[in-house]
Amino acid sequence: MPAVTLLAVATLLMLAGCSSKTDDNASAATGDAHNVTLTAAQREHIRLHTVAASSFHKTIETTGIVDFDNDHATAVLAPISGPVSRLLVDIGDRVKKGDPLAVVDSADFAAAVSAYRKALTTAHTARRLADLEKDLVQHQGVAQREEDQAETDAANADADRDAALKALTSLSVDPQTIKAIEEGRPIAPIQGFIRSPITGTVVDKQITPGQLLQAGTTPAFTMADLSRVWVMAQVPESDLADIGLGDPADVVTAASKSMSGTVSNISALVNPDTRLVAARVVVDNPAALLKKQMYVNVKIHARQETSGLLVPVSAILRDDENLPFVYIAERDGSFARRPVTVGHRTGDQFDIASGLKAGEQVVVDGGIFVQFMQDQ
Repeated sequence: MPAVTLLAVATLLMLAGCSSKTDDNASAATGDAHNVTLTAAQREHIRLHTVAASSFHKTIETTGIVDFDNDHATAVLAPISGPVSRLLVDIGDRVKKGDPLAVVDSADFAAAVSAYRKALTTAHTARRLADLEKDLVQHQGVAQREEDQAETDAANADADRDAALKALTSLSVDPQTIKAIEEGRPIAPIQGFIRSPITGTVVDKQITPGQLLQAGTTPAFTMADLSRVWVMAQVPESDLADIGLGDPADVVTAASKSMSGTVSNISALVNPDTRLVAARVVVDNPAALLKKQMYVNVKIHARQETSGLLVPVSAILRDDENLPFVYIAERDGSFARRPVTVGHRTGDQFDIASGLKAGEQVVVDGGIFVQFMQDQ
């Protein structure tokens, strides 16, 4: 409690003590069984606030769980079959797109290289024969149908060559190696690599050295770009009408680090156990402070305007059961205790959902003294 407030309460308590020494003041302080009546001197230390309808923007405070940005995360499947020879990265390592993650002893590379060499030779021979048939037709050496067949064979050979090249490319064979194959130069034995499809961080490693991989089937790694993450905020059903896509949000970690985000999606499903709805908040995470599965506090600032009755935070008191109430100034000068339902907090004010009407006056300074006097 601020020192100024404590001083004010102490002064009022002294006034209360003095007033109890005279019969007239004691009668005034006692009032009826429900209301509190103060002397003129005591009332000077009481400050009132007139309740009025106001427009404001709600702030929904809740909790959330950090997740990867699934638009920038991917599972890496083994592109080739064979046993794992070496792992080149560990969980937490940052890599660039195309960087090797693991080495695999695979016959797929040798088979792909051999297939490409044969396809190149076949395509070259078929094209040469097609050109020869074309020349013979022009000199009446062969029938037209023979030239057509030769051209068809050449086109098929070209298609086989292109398919073999795509097979090499899908295995991430170095372009210089492919060029050497096309030029007929010898090449060193090719190692099989599992490469990263994105620039990001290794967040899961699912293979071990010696493990036998099946191409296109065995999950090997999970990669994620952690520079931006999702926070799945849990929003009560009662607050859904107040939030919308694009609303700004603050995400606060247990270490009181705050980061800004934006609501990008609101789930169409309600959790049947908690009756909460997941609102996805996209947060920039350049320092990687937010980790997957981390619990955080979330404040969603609704852009939609809301109308209600606002009173200063200092007007709200709590009874022995921790239920909120305020003191209302009555027409006869007394103060009545009024239970209220407290809604959202907006800055240093609370939205009062029920218990007050516009035009009523509530005690915002000196309420503790009024409560003390009522308890006498």
